[in-house]
Amino acid sequence: MERRAILPLVLAALTVQPAGLAEPGQATEPSSYEVPDDALPQRPPSRDLRQAAERYLADRAALLRFRDAPLSAARDRALKQFEESWLAALDKVDFNWLDQHGRVDYILFRNRLTYEIRQSELSRKRTAEMRPLIPFAETIVGLHESRRRMESPDPAKLAAVISQLDAQIRTAAEAVAQGRLKAEKAAGNRAAQALVPLRDTLRRWYLFHNGYDPMFTWWVTEPYKRADASLEKYAAALRERIAGVGKDDRDAIIGDPVGREALLSELAREMIPYTPEELIAMGRQELAWCEAEMRRASRELGYGDDWRKALEHVKTLHVPPGQQPALIRDLAWEAIAFVRQHDLLSVPKLARESWRMEMMTPEQQRINPFFRGGEVITVSYPTDAMTHEQKLMSMRGNNIHFARATVFHELIPGHHLAQFMQARYRPYRRLFNTSFWGEGWALHWEMMFWDLGFARSPENRIGMLLWRMHRCARIIFSLAFHLGQMTAPECVDLLVNGVGHERENAVAEVRRSFEGEYGPLYQCAYMVGALQMRALHKELVGAAKMTNREFHDAVLKLNSIPLEMVRASLTNQPLTKEYVSAWKFLGEVKGQ
Repeated sequence: MERRAILPLVLAALTVQPAGLAEPGQATEPSSYEVPDDALPQRPPSRDLRQAAERYLADRAALLRFRDAPLSAARDRALKQFEESWLAALDKVDFNWLDQHGRVDYILFRNRLTYEIRQSELSRKRTAEMRPLIPFAETIVGLHESRRRMESPDPAKLAAVISQLDAQIRTAAEAVAQGRLKAEKAAGNRAAQALVPLRDTLRRWYLFHNGYDPMFTWWVTEPYKRADASLEKYAAALRERIAGVGKDDRDAIIGDPVGREALLSELAREMIPYTPEELIAMGRQELAWCEAEMRRASRELGYGDDWRKALEHVKTLHVPPGQQPALIRDLAWEAIAFVRQHDLLSVPKLARESWRMEMMTPEQQRINPFFRGGEVITVSYPTDAMTHEQKLMSMRGNNIHFARATVFHELIPGHHLAQFMQARYRPYRRLFNTSFWGEGWALHWEMMFWDLGFARSPENRIGMLLWRMHRCARIIFSLAFHLGQMTAPECVDLLVNGVGHERENAVAEVRRSFEGEYGPLYQCAYMVGALQMRALHKELVGAAKMTNREFHDAVLKLNSIPLEMVRASLTNQPLTKEYVSAWKFLGEVKGQ
């Protein structure tokens, strides 16, 4: 059945509301949001935008909790109007009256709002690509939104709606099976993924009424069960017939390239004035430096210029099963002592003592084969349930020297310390949070530890270089994938042949990149953010304007914001209301 033919049935199944409530079919339009007068800075006393940021976050979260139906046109309109209202209100703020922190906040706030407005249009385009595969989505969304408006249902009519919904799903499934309904693999996979929250939305709608309304249960239960089963089967059909992934193919990586326009939008949000092609070229340059250092370490170990043989030797240097937690503990303490010995930054006593350790499950290791960190460092190491080959790969990929190069990245002075400080200094800036600061901060410490001689042996250096090469490769394969220049299997091959990862670990890393919850620039953020941090460190510490401790403490207290604005804060750079990113921290880079 055509989508337009089924929507009147949804509306007809809803009874007229008591006085004061919207008529069915009319309340799908979002009411206009107005920015409260007291949300923006008032004179006196505030001269920054912390109050506005906190109000924006709270109001946006409330809006999203209410309008939580996936693929809802009403939700999209409400969000767009919300962002535009804030942008208009922000424009009325007296920029010159703000202090330096307030001006930074203003620029970041405007940047965030314009990004959200751009993204809403890009999101609509991507949704439109898969709409033909899920023509029944609006029916499910309409049912959910009627419940949000607390409209009283007509069970008999709703039974007809759900029956016709089931018929429409079956019709689409038949068209896919017969090859009459086609789409690109990525769009098919996107549609299959969209069916998961749609199915859950229908389930929540059903459970809200079922058992509480006897007539609803009597009429709707049977057609609902059929529609729910059809949704499950159709999602599997989309994955198999269009995305090309069988139900038993657990290792397939589909991904969903976002394209150059979306990458440029993301770069603008991060205030990175380089193109994707220029960043790929930079990644290749950095990778070449790493390979030269790998060869030097390889020669010291007696393997000549064949650094891959030297790397294979390092992979065999792992602790026996059961001893990995003790290794991680000792490496964490060693790094903390190194930081204090060189007076690199302040480490509060509570931060030193409050981090914890957990072990990663085998299923989690399919997505992330290495450590994850923060206040809790999650350790990746084989369990008895893994196959012999999986055990060896996990042990080799988490050997002593690889671990020594990453424990401090995850704990102190890396992610744990950063998150500890972010919770205590300018926490409202979580609105502007960026992985270029978060991951760049952690990788900056890997580079600094390298410069200060933390690596005491060729094996130590190879361990550190492996991860540095890994971050270079991440820039290359993630951007090339989203530009349509590399496939997922080619990305895996780059990590295996160009970096030296175990294949299963490389597959997990690529899956994490393209099927996890990460944005398209996340994998770039490590190296690019670190090079931004390194350039700023050279500008201030290298020129003896600040000590290491002063610099790092100051960066932490500004919280996680685009690093161009960290620079503007630390250098007291003159700022204008219409400021545009211009910091060429890499110099001029020639693209591919």
